[in-house]
Amino acid sequence: MSGGAPPARPGPPLWLLLELTYRCPLHCVFCYNPTDFARSGPELDTPQWLEVLRQARALGAVQLGLSGGEPLLRDDLETLVAQAHRLGYYVNLITSGVGLTEPRIRALKQAGLDHIQLSFQDSTRQMNDFLSSTRTFELKSRVAALIKQHEYPMVLNVVLHRLNIDHVGEILEMAERMGADYVELANTQFYGWAWHNRQHLMPTRAQVERAEEVTRRHRERAARPMRIFFVVPDYFERRPKACMNGLGSIFLTVTPDGIALPCHAARMLPGLEFPNVTSASLEHIWFDSAAFNHFRGDAWMKEPCRSCPERARDFGGCRCQAFLLTGDAANADPVCDLSPHHRLVTEAVARAERLPAAERPPPAAAEIPLIFRSPANSSKLFP
Repeated sequence: MSGGAPPARPGPPLWLLLELTYRCPLHCVFCYNPTDFARSGPELDTPQWLEVLRQARALGAVQLGLSGGEPLLRDDLETLVAQAHRLGYYVNLITSGVGLTEPRIRALKQAGLDHIQLSFQDSTRQMNDFLSSTRTFELKSRVAALIKQHEYPMVLNVVLHRLNIDHVGEILEMAERMGADYVELANTQFYGWAWHNRQHLMPTRAQVERAEEVTRRHRERAARPMRIFFVVPDYFERRPKACMNGLGSIFLTVTPDGIALPCHAARMLPGLEFPNVTSASLEHIWFDSAAFNHFRGDAWMKEPCRSCPERARDFGGCRCQAFLLTGDAANADPVCDLSPHHRLVTEAVARAERLPAAERPPPAAAEIPLIFRSPANSSKLFP
């Protein structure tokens, strides 16, 4: 494709996300991990992860996220945190809480961990445990207390969707009781396992609007300071978000088996051979690899993005969303109402309007045949 601006040499990868493992005790129906994770290679060992930390810091990375799966399943987590702290990262642990005991949180504090983000699935034990296919609500509540006891900022993350979005008021009340300092109400983005469960997780427009209004009222009357972030679902917008501030701009992910990605879902994109940190330096990967340069600049864009005055603001939207919905990652994100594929989004929202209203008790599996995240289901989807 000719024309358009060639990719400029990017700045450093300021945000580094290390997905330390795809192993996880939870089986969340909206997990962003790839649905074919059972086919991934062996996890990087401790020296390999330490080398990734060193190289990324030398490039200029400053924010570090440690996630998974469940990163607490790595026995070397404290070693990685200590090295990251010595290198000067701000270190954030993104966890379900499973495995975060009193001795473990003390060891992580001593190692230099700065920040813990704890996930909940709902404000009730029944729905929390149904959505993760585990019995973890009480455990998560104990972990929330541990986080406060060890003087970490309480950061609570709840992924919203059709089955829990009507509980936003109760979720925020739970967060207040726990002493949360930050709450992220992150509406489901439909890739990974959420893509396969989209039919049952897509909320209605009325649900989204009610949840926004409940959140607004809670901000106004909250008894204690608590910052609340309500992330509107893409499918209910008219213009796409600036996904990752543009692929290959500031964000670098490394998967458990060492694949380097410009966003945590990019592994699905066809025609791109993403390099592995075991066979290429991060400097080469970030600046010179074809995969990281592919969606930089705007030469790759098709119309209407190519001539859109907002292309330098939204970068054409999400490449993974464009691929999943249209089969071509170079198409305009169908969330945009200028996209020739916008009807794919409006039709998905319309289908959600026709479904029966979500009931408060957890639904029976026969009523909503959700595909829960698990190695067995990963193998079934991708034999």
